[in-house]
Amino acid sequence: KLTWQPAFPPPPLKGGISVTMEDLQCLDSGQYLNDVIIDFYLKYLLQNASAAVAESIHIFSSFFYKQLTRRDNASEGTNSDSCQRQRRHQRVKTWTRHVDIFKKDFLFVPVNQEAHWYLVVICFPGMEEPKVEAWIDSESQKGKSVESQRQDEAQGSKSISENAEMPPTLNRSDAVEPETGTSDSVIPACFARICLYHVKVTFLYFFGFKLVSPLYRPCILIMDSLKLSLHERVFKLLREYLQSEWEVRRGSSREFGPDQMKSSHCQVPLQDNSSDCGLYLLQYVECFLKDPVVHFDLPLHLRRWFPRQQVRRKRDEIRDLILNLHRHQNLDEAESKHANVCTPQDFLPIPFSDEYFTKGSICI
Repeated sequence: KLTWQPAFPPPPLKGGISVTMEDLQCLDSGQYLNDVIIDFYLKYLLQNASAAVAESIHIFSSFFYKQLTRRDNASEGTNSDSCQRQRRHQRVKTWTRHVDIFKKDFLFVPVNQEAHWYLVVICFPGMEEPKVEAWIDSESQKGKSVESQRQDEAQGSKSISENAEMPPTLNRSDAVEPETGTSDSVIPACFARICLYHVKVTFLYFFGFKLVSPLYRPCILIMDSLKLSLHERVFKLLREYLQSEWEVRRGSSREFGPDQMKSSHCQVPLQDNSSDCGLYLLQYVECFLKDPVVHFDLPLHLRRWFPRQQVRRKRDEIRDLILNLHRHQNLDEAESKHANVCTPQDFLPIPFSDEYFTKGSICI
C-alpha cells in the first residue's frame, strides 16, 4: 500500500518537510494555515529561487521565534537582562551553525502570535550604517570575475561622485534625500545584480515615481496583513538575538539598538477576512524573492504589491502542488517495488538528473 506522506525536498535530499492529510485540510477555505504548510511552501520558494537570490537570503523555520521566546522556570527568576538575552540565544544557538546570517542580505522570520501569522524581514544584518550604492554598468562587468566585480562595487559604494551618471531607481516613499553612510562593509555582488535586473526605469518614469539611487540600510521590517498587531517586543527580542549572535560569531560586541537597526511597519496588502494571514505571509515572501526591494527609505509603501485575488488562489495552488508531489513520489515508489530485476546497484542512492529538476515536475 502506498503511503500518504509527500515531502519537499523529496528523498534522498535532506531536510524534507512531510505533509499529512491533516495538514492538507488546513488549505480548506476558512481554515488557518499550520506551521507545516508554512514551512513547506517557504522551503519550496527557496528551492525555486535563483542561485543568486538563494545565496543572499536565509529563511528561518516557523519554530524559530517560538523557541527563541519560550519561557522556562530558570529564566523566570533571572533579573539580569543580559542573562535573559544570553539564555534566549542559547535555545536557538545551533539553528545557525551552518550559516553566517551576517553575510546574508535578508533574514525571513515567520511569526505566529495568538493564532495570527505575520512576517519579519531583517535586512542587511551585517551592515552597520545606511549606504547609497553606486550604479554599475552591466555591460562593463562582462568578462570580469565575481571577485573583481565585488571590488568594483565596493569602490563605488565608498565614493559616489555628485556628477556621476547613475541610472535612477524607485524611491518608495516621499523622502527628499536618502542618507549616506561611511561603513566599509560591502554589499554582496549578487544582490547588486538583482537590483539592476529588476529596475524598470521607463515604467517608473511613466507613472511619475520619484527616482533616486538605491539606498540600503540595516533594519527590521514587519509585514502584517492585520493592523491590530503589536510588535515592539518582537523588535526588541530580535535585536537582542542579533547582538548575541554577533558576539558568538564575531567575538566582539556591537550595538543593534533602534538607532543602529531601525524598525518599521511596511504598508502592505491587507487581508479582508480572519483566516488568510498565513497566505499573506507566504505571498509577501514570494513577491520579495521575485522582485526584491531596491530602496529602503522607510516606511516601505507596498500596498499595490499584489492583487488580493492572487492570495485567494493560493490555497488551491499549494494544494495542487502537494498532490502533484504525492503522485510523483508514489509513482517512483511503485516503480521501485515492481522492478523485476534487482542488482546491488539498485540499493545504492540514485542521484537526480538535471532533467528531473524541471519546472514540469514538483521535484524542483
